[in-house]
Amino acid sequence: MFSACMRDCYDTCSMVSELKNGRLRVRGNPEHPITAGFLCPKGALLPKWFHSEDRLRKPLIRIGERGSEKFREASWEEAIDLVAGKLREIIARHGSESVLVYQYAGDRGVVNYAFPLRLFHYLNASTLDYGICDRAGQEALKDVYGTAVGLDPEELKNQRLIIYWGINAFWTNLHGFMLARRSGLEIWTVDVARTETAKRSNRFFQVRPDTDVLLALGVAKVIIEEGLYDRTFVRENVYGFDEFRNYVKTLSLDYVSKETGLSVEDIEVFAREYAEKRGVIHIGYGFQRSLAGGEAVRAIAMLPALVGHRFGFIYDMKTIDKSYAEGAFLRTRPARRIPQMKLAEYLEKGDVKFLYVYNSNPLASLPNQNRLRRALKESDVFVVTHDIFLTDTALYSDVVLPANTFFERLDIADSYYHCYVALNEPVAKLYGKGNSEVTRLLARALGIKNPHLYESDEEVIRKILELNGLSWEELKRKGFVRVPERPRKWKTPSGKIEFFSRRAIERGLSPFPEYRRFSGKYPLRLLTPTYRMTITSQYHNTYGMIDPYLYINPADARERGIEEGDEVEVFNDRGRVRTRAKVSEDVPRGVVLLYKAFWVSLLGWNANFLTTDETVQNYGNASAYHSTWVDVKKV
Repeated sequence: MFSACMRDCYDTCSMVSELKNGRLRVRGNPEHPITAGFLCPKGALLPKWFHSEDRLRKPLIRIGERGSEKFREASWEEAIDLVAGKLREIIARHGSESVLVYQYAGDRGVVNYAFPLRLFHYLNASTLDYGICDRAGQEALKDVYGTAVGLDPEELKNQRLIIYWGINAFWTNLHGFMLARRSGLEIWTVDVARTETAKRSNRFFQVRPDTDVLLALGVAKVIIEEGLYDRTFVRENVYGFDEFRNYVKTLSLDYVSKETGLSVEDIEVFAREYAEKRGVIHIGYGFQRSLAGGEAVRAIAMLPALVGHRFGFIYDMKTIDKSYAEGAFLRTRPARRIPQMKLAEYLEKGDVKFLYVYNSNPLASLPNQNRLRRALKESDVFVVTHDIFLTDTALYSDVVLPANTFFERLDIADSYYHCYVALNEPVAKLYGKGNSEVTRLLARALGIKNPHLYESDEEVIRKILELNGLSWEELKRKGFVRVPERPRKWKTPSGKIEFFSRRAIERGLSPFPEYRRFSGKYPLRLLTPTYRMTITSQYHNTYGMIDPYLYINPADARERGIEEGDEVEVFNDRGRVRTRAKVSEDVPRGVVLLYKAFWVSLLGWNANFLTTDETVQNYGNASAYHSTWVDVKKV
């Protein structure tokens, strides 16, 4: 059987799966150009996740306090009737906007991700404005190119250099990293921490937090002033170049060096070799989740244009239109969209009375967890979670519905890295129901007759493929299909790459990216990246492979009397956590690192007890996790 890894990961691997002696076996599809016959360590362990004894088998109804783990088992009929009854009651008393569907990319199957939204669109419920992940970078790239879709990674074979800017690709885009290596590319990394990718790169440029924008502007200054840019390309395709040249002329390389921590020589070498090799920049998601992130991506995005690359960056690969699966056409009035990072605030105001959660674990992944948990306990919201496991979010729910895994249903998945759609066929059935199946049960219990809520998974898939000019027969035969290339253009007001951004001006920003210093009440900047063996909170409970240590620079450790292995407390005004210290030169002075979103119910704490729920309003209410400051003391 063909399977597709549905995790929230760049690679979206095509797999070949089988059930042998009752046990699942998986391997990478050897025919797929990106998967290339191998799986990452997380993917290789998928059978352990699939067969986990901790999977939910029956619906649960809460009988104790939220978070107390006190539930009773119920039949599917009772649970669905209870959820449908509460929906009717709350809509009658508070209106449909008091209902919020909270979902994200915990499972990226097109049907599994989108189909439940049909029910909530039909009900005219509130939906999320997704700012948690890549929003700031999306907005920044649209300012410059009118799109966040960059280079097809299969074009790497025709390149000489790739720069991983703010992405630990060896952990989070392993197939892309190996593709770059197979293609013979020179590899550079720009990052605050010396990551595993940095350690495997030909060059590592270690910058201070928030100074990426300055480095990019400094590199642009050298390229322009030394005449290394592609004059013909810039003249024909760039809007506002002369104004930008005057802007960077005022920038001192000594100042850039002082702020970034890189020498003037390093900046000049970066610029000269990047221009000579016409490098491709893979822009990561991590650093743009900060108060400075949008401006940084805007500045970085200009570099490919200077060296004559039409779309010389990698960020998102939005290749197919999936809107039919979501069914927003079922609404009879516009949706109220609630910023994803503001869930606690809307609960506190009493604006959300019914919360339906699937494909997500917000009580692990959202910031300022103490505030969110308090809001859930103190509000009268009715919470339903549909999940495979009894997650931290499930523990705070009134009804928990068992979900199945992607090995148990039909679906397709696209990628935000490459240009292929993968088929996912059901291999076996163990427990739970898919999101679309539960949606149909709820629609029936609510007495809704609309046929769009009862389409089968295959009908939806076939329609989406048809709308995108893709062949169901080819997909069934190969397990994946390539999305056909279409003519590409820059979707900016000028129709060119905009160095002088009119779109940014309309949002109250400067036409050029600007550098600002940010500081907090506490002395240490906290970074919370993802760990190699988890995807946000996924796999903590099944693989048990986590890294709970606080990474701290030796100088910061000495100041606080901290030695390797000491128990420490990390704290700020939002919360405090206790763990043990790893003293490491991999993090610079003034920066500490905790890996994100481990389960509180298993570990006892989560880095998001500390992270800020502040958003970057001018960049679409984007998250600012990495603009968190803390202090550390030895316990």
